Amino acid sequence: MQIARSILAGTFFLVCGTPVGFAQERIEDTVNAVIQPLMKQQDIAGMAVAITHNGQRQFFNYGVAAKDTKKPVTDQTLFEIGSVSKTFTATLGAYAQAQGKLSLADPASRFAPELRGSALEGTRLLDLATYTAGGLPLQFPEEADHPDRMFNYYKTWKPLYPASTQRLYSNPSIGLFGYLAARSLGQPFDAVMERTLMPGLGLKHSYVRVPQDQMGRYAQGYAKDGKPVRVGSGALDSEAYGVKTSSTDLIRFVEANLRPEKLDAELKQAIATTHTGFYKVGGMNQGLGWEFYPAPIHLGRPARGQHTADGPDSAKSRTARPASPGTGRRLDQQDRIHQRFRRICGIRAWKGHGNRDACQQELPDRGTGEGGASDPDGVGRSIKDDESPCGEGIYPRWAAQQPS
Repeated sequence: MQIARSILAGTFFLVCGTPVGFAQERIEDTVNAVIQPLMKQQDIAGMAVAITHNGQRQFFNYGVAAKDTKKPVTDQTLFEIGSVSKTFTATLGAYAQAQGKLSLADPASRFAPELRGSALEGTRLLDLATYTAGGLPLQFPEEADHPDRMFNYYKTWKPLYPASTQRLYSNPSIGLFGYLAARSLGQPFDAVMERTLMPGLGLKHSYVRVPQDQMGRYAQGYAKDGKPVRVGSGALDSEAYGVKTSSTDLIRFVEANLRPEKLDAELKQAIATTHTGFYKVGGMNQGLGWEFYPAPIHLGRPARGQHTADGPDSAKSRTARPASPGTGRRLDQQDRIHQRFRRICGIRAWKGHGNRDACQQELPDRGTGEGGASDPDGVGRSIKDDESPCGEGIYPRWAAQQPS
């Protein structure tokens, strides 16, 4: 779980669109002006950049995938994407709900009898997915960081505050959400991710565990001292930060979020669920895996809402509120929504480069059905048009998300 302490061989910088009037011929110059100094400053061996604009993709590759082999980076090079993996995990959980295998309102113990009698027994899956389970830490303690020991940790863990009252970014929180979502689907997480979700999204070379015949495409990461490193194994590593993918596949994933209409109905519904706002934290709306910020956006703003993964735990809180009641709606008006959404979706690649002190925020109330018929189970609330991070209500009707 030391991935944040190393500089990977490559970093994705996914730009989901360009401002109106931005000349196509200027894109390469703009990318070069950002990436080349960054690589020099951070001593990064290689990077892959993917841009999608009006349905057209462009790829820019820099440096090498490994210093020893000098193999150049391509759009098929596999990189560890760290906590961007959480958006995949969230999509899997939302897909399980679309299939009627779970509801976000379900208690965690429905799928984990190991949790009965613990503080997490009645904790909603939604609380785990949105980091509001009561103060689960950023990482597992070292003695609990193993698949065989993690449930012993959960069973003895004591909340810092009631569930749904504060937000604390946590790998054990969303990691457990992904683990239980996979249980609801009757498969191990790695298997259902690689055999069901990724192919369903049109991803052809994305993995949780890179197979041996693909290791030649797997970029080598390097620590600050220059020594080779790769993501380490640990409890819920796959669910929290385990995806390896190429710039070709990752830009497909971005496009699936921008224009999901070509996906099958259940995946389309899952994408819509991940774009639902559950809590408003300062200027950020917390979705499933995704965090939404109103445009125009500057990279320092989402960074302040996150943390550096190897920073100290913080006891500070920031005031936040549940998303306001509203009916919400599906992603009906794609063009207007995506025009705004493109301007902010690229920030996800920067997750983890911020202030750890800002990661704990106070949520003074629960979303307990005040959305009326649109929120029958009291799972959360939709965001009104004037509060939506994209300037209009893009969130799905809760009634359409409940299991049949």
